[in-house]
Amino acid sequence: MRNRLFTALFAILSLVLTHKLPAQTTLVNPILTGFYPDPSIVRVGTDYYLVNSTFSYFPGIPVLHSKDLKNWKQIGNVIDRPSQMDFMGERLTRGLFAPAIQYYKGTYYVTCTDIDHDGNFIVTAKNPAGPWSNPVKLPQVHGIDPSLYFDDATDKAYIIYNSDAPDRKPLYSGHRTIRIYELDYTNLKVVGEEKQLVNGGVDLSKKPVWIEAPHIMKVKDWYYLYAAEGGTSVNHTEVVFRSKSVWGPFVPYENNPILTQRGLPADRKEPITSAGHAQFVEGPDGKWYAVFLAVRPYEGDYYNTGRETFIAPVEWKNDWPIVDPANKVIQYTYPAAWKEVKQKDALPQSGNFAYTLRFDKALDPALLFMRTMDKSAFSLSKKDGLTMKLKPETVMEMGNPAFIGKRQQHLNSMAETELSFSPKSDKEKAGLLILQDEYHFYFLSKSTAQGKDVLQLFKSDPKTKAMEVLAEVPLTAKTGKVGLRIASQGGTYSFSFSEDAKNWKLLKDNVDARFLSTKEAGGFIGCLYGMYATSSGEPTTNSASFQYLSYKGDDPMYKK
Repeated sequence: MRNRLFTALFAILSLVLTHKLPAQTTLVNPILTGFYPDPSIVRVGTDYYLVNSTFSYFPGIPVLHSKDLKNWKQIGNVIDRPSQMDFMGERLTRGLFAPAIQYYKGTYYVTCTDIDHDGNFIVTAKNPAGPWSNPVKLPQVHGIDPSLYFDDATDKAYIIYNSDAPDRKPLYSGHRTIRIYELDYTNLKVVGEEKQLVNGGVDLSKKPVWIEAPHIMKVKDWYYLYAAEGGTSVNHTEVVFRSKSVWGPFVPYENNPILTQRGLPADRKEPITSAGHAQFVEGPDGKWYAVFLAVRPYEGDYYNTGRETFIAPVEWKNDWPIVDPANKVIQYTYPAAWKEVKQKDALPQSGNFAYTLRFDKALDPALLFMRTMDKSAFSLSKKDGLTMKLKPETVMEMGNPAFIGKRQQHLNSMAETELSFSPKSDKEKAGLLILQDEYHFYFLSKSTAQGKDVLQLFKSDPKTKAMEVLAEVPLTAKTGKVGLRIASQGGTYSFSFSEDAKNWKLLKDNVDARFLSTKEAGGFIGCLYGMYATSSGEPTTNSASFQYLSYKGDDPMYKK
């Protein structure tokens, strides 16, 4: 007995010493915290590339890279040149909806929808970091959420998308279809006739709504069509169909949905809700995983961080893929049987983290402008940091104000900057925003009142399209510099300032965060902390400088 035990222990030790035991890491959800909705992923060799919706922010469609599905680094943006596309005149929650990324024979393809102007389009690149081509429009493809499927066996390509109800005569609100065209992937043109693959959803008699975000993949002899159903809020689900032909007929899985958080107890601790809009990918271990969007509310259906990117394992049962059947509740962590691969100079994206952005060389590719990028309106230097020219445009309009933002990525978070600014009139304002959209934001601003420098906290008024003052204090320091800090605590925000870069004073706390929630504001985007400077409609030559932007996130679910 003792000899057998010794032999077993020796065998285990030998495996460890020869590195034959699989390495272990832990996937932490969300893998992309904050406003990273509508994920699409592709594996190329040992590399993974992921894209997300950006709506009317610019640059559009971030491209993130990973070796391990855990550590992600943004390597570029698909729409990074105003000559490709801009979103002037569009609300922030419009613009680019639901991109999808694919790779075939040395070329990367991204399909997407510019919801108000260009419709569906394709861009291509030889390197996922860019540059990406100018968009090629697809005028015959009417709808949203296009994705591509390349069939290796036939060397043919197909584009699948959400479209109108049959004959554009919906039987009920939210009645949509999934349709397909063959695609000439060399010339980026559709071929032949459009065909309807799914009418309404899994069961038309139950009036399913918003069948969208379709993807097709082939496993063994089956073509799997999977898509979101139920809308992108609390009723969100993912459903799957299969067929022996890419043209159908597609039969739904009898135990759909294969992913949802619908129907779970509303009072569960640290809930994850609204899960759907998934795409499957093979992991480093040869098993399947799903990336999908979901949200983390701080109360009811209130969340400010937008729709985030999550991951979960996929199991196959009777030749059907099911997302994490062992757990009804999406887990914040999943074990993974492979080695973690960290990337140099990558900003953290999951769990709790903190970092400071300096503005002496180049802007981080994750920073966002409104609708387009005007390189003449800002400059970078080691001495002054980010210097922004005050623009007459305001964030309440549909243009390109002097605004650069980063995502709020945690329920409990803090953003901080040092501002150098000497306002010449009460029209000139510069400072730090926490912004949901044009009509829902708080603005911590330096300006003047009665000829003296003041710090003001504004709240936007969606009805009047104006701002109201919530708090105001005089500034006494003569340096022209002021530290600005905004902190979120789930359902509230607090606003603080410093005149000596050491001692911080609270301006106002317990400010309602629900005002900035997706539930109250509507739309599809999440909150951004933004550096902002405006002359409120009047021309000026003045500018404001931001020395740095620090961020810290500290959510309780990651402290266990």
